[in-house]
Amino acid sequence: MTSHGFWRRALLSLALVVSASFLAVFVLGGRGESAKPAGSSTLSAASLTSEDSPSDASQLAAGRTLFVENCSSCHGIGAEGGTRAPPLLGVGSATVDLWLSSGWMPLAEPTVQPERKPAKFPRAQVLELVKYVTSLAPTTAGNPSIPYDLNVSKANVAEGFSLFALNCAPCHTITGAGDALADGVTAPPLHGVTKTMVWEAIRTGPGNMPRFGPGTISPAQAVDIVGYVVRNIQHPASPGGLSLGGVGPVAEGFVGLFVGVGLTLLAALWVGDRNESEEDEDPDGNPEGAEGGDGHGDGHNGIEHGELAHA
Repeated sequence: MTSHGFWRRALLSLALVVSASFLAVFVLGGRGESAKPAGSSTLSAASLTSEDSPSDASQLAAGRTLFVENCSSCHGIGAEGGTRAPPLLGVGSATVDLWLSSGWMPLAEPTVQPERKPAKFPRAQVLELVKYVTSLAPTTAGNPSIPYDLNVSKANVAEGFSLFALNCAPCHTITGAGDALADGVTAPPLHGVTKTMVWEAIRTGPGNMPRFGPGTISPAQAVDIVGYVVRNIQHPASPGGLSLGGVGPVAEGFVGLFVGVGLTLLAALWVGDRNESEEDEDPDGNPEGAEGGDGHGDGHNGIEHGELAHA
């Protein structure tokens, strides 16, 4: 094998490996992304039912026990707050519900940034804690309650998309995948959250997120945003094919660059290899430079015939 043929086949093999690798990454990555809600890192989407309405007086006693065991070391025995955590008096049921349902609270270490994780408490215990905390002081004006009657079946998702792109996408990204912000703060992903959690986040502004009150986003607009998130963000349609992780044109550019260019390189090498093989043969199918059947070339036979004619 000549050095030219060796390098041609080496480049062909490299192009095959690169194209196959990037195709596998994006195909498997797209499938992994679409399967994310079923993974262990996502929250269980507990739906609201009539049982969520805290009406049983016995919840107060159960909620107090849970609060003393899990929350009072930072927030104080009466939820008055302290040096390690803010007060919870008057914050409203929506705030308490969001922080418990999202898994942000309780913290294993009070000095770290809250991270979304599966909720520590089942829904019934979350509501017991909510009832107890909200019973300690009247809710401050402007702090919302849990939206038990939230209905997004008639939400205008087109309007929700416009509002989401304007107010939410700069931090959570347009696909709701979340992103890193300044000083180690992150905007969490919106996959695997319930409609109640989305509404509560809009109205209460957890962490560094701004609070969008009714004067900024109307009740109907809040429902439109919630409907867009729980429908289009959590269940995206990919009419163009693979979602490629849902990260936008970056993934598409990689596919075009590495897979498209790689396949083009493969085609060019294949055509060049065929042309080289054809050039190495004469029109009769004999290798170039091959001699006649008597062991002598045609030129030598011609010289011998000429000498005999002169003799």
